[in-house]
Amino acid sequence: MEPFTIAVADSALADLADRLEATRWPGEIAGAGWSYGTDQAYLRDVVEHWRHRYDWRATEAELNRWPQFVTEAAGERVHGIHARSPVADATPLVLTHGWPGSIVEFLDCLGPLTDPEAHGGDPADAFHVVVASMPGFGFSGPTRSSGVDVHRVADAVAEVMTQLGYERFIAQGGDWGALVTRRLGEAHADRTIAIHCNMLFAFPTPDDDDPMAGVTDEETESFARASERISDGMGYLQIQSTRPHSLGFGLEDSPVGLAGWILEKFHAWCDTRDGMPISVDRLLDNIMFYWLTATATSAARLYAESARAGTAATEATSARVEVPTGHTVYPGELLVTPRAWAERRYNIVYWNTQPRGGHFAAFEQPELFVDDLRAFARRVRDGA
Repeated sequence: MEPFTIAVADSALADLADRLEATRWPGEIAGAGWSYGTDQAYLRDVVEHWRHRYDWRATEAELNRWPQFVTEAAGERVHGIHARSPVADATPLVLTHGWPGSIVEFLDCLGPLTDPEAHGGDPADAFHVVVASMPGFGFSGPTRSSGVDVHRVADAVAEVMTQLGYERFIAQGGDWGALVTRRLGEAHADRTIAIHCNMLFAFPTPDDDDPMAGVTDEETESFARASERISDGMGYLQIQSTRPHSLGFGLEDSPVGLAGWILEKFHAWCDTRDGMPISVDRLLDNIMFYWLTATATSAARLYAESARAGTAATEATSARVEVPTGHTVYPGELLVTPRAWAERRYNIVYWNTQPRGGHFAAFEQPELFVDDLRAFARRVRDGA
């Protein structure tokens, strides 16, 4: 394990500026908006901001204020932030992002999580926080071989925690991070104190006698609304699960193509009832983690590798996670999991519902996310 400092070459930023300037925009249909995909007027505004007002160097400096590392774990390069708390006996916590996210999702949570007293909280709620870029993502990537599925990612995260000296830890995640977190609770249960997910995978299997037993009418309605929200937005899943390399040529060559592919998901998956909850600068910070590291293809490849290994998000499993588990429901989340389903697959000790927030919980609502993790950890400490 080695210390790491992000230092993007000036030439890389100059190349990005040239590519943005030379964008060839597609023909537009009047009034198309978001109905065919990313709204071109919106994307033009983002690119204008990217070219003339966005400051990567400020973000780079912000990231470099946190101790970072690179190492090899489970045969893959892993980069991450290791933010130790000033509270010596703080609880170790590993946070895992998903696609199309990055460790940027958690930046606004690190201070309150590591030093709650400095942010109006109780020192007893402090965490030593590890935020790892999944292999193939950001400065962890690109991956160097085939076979890097979500189980390999979980093994890498567990090995990173060992290298950092944490024999026991709490794990948290959403999206792919939720699957990594579940796997940590399965395969590394002896080391995982508890797991918390803001997206919980617990699909019924043919072995379940009555999948709808215990499911409330309210949950059924929420499930139907969530299904309707994503009914025409799953094409990305099929492409990235089958032919990620064909897509990758465009994503690696065109920053606007990459932004169009990613920003459509933030528009669709965030809770935008009061407008986009994430600033344009933060959205661009996240995109830059893909662009500057040339990892759009290897990140997309996680879908294909997991599908081929039988570990994809859509795979139902009858396995049960016995470590204490918490789940928080955000109203704009893509996947609504009835509690009865969850309790068949997890040892549920904490269940909470938030008033706002979507798929990117920490990114959209950092204060709610932090308060929720503190409450969950207290529940686990109290043995409830």
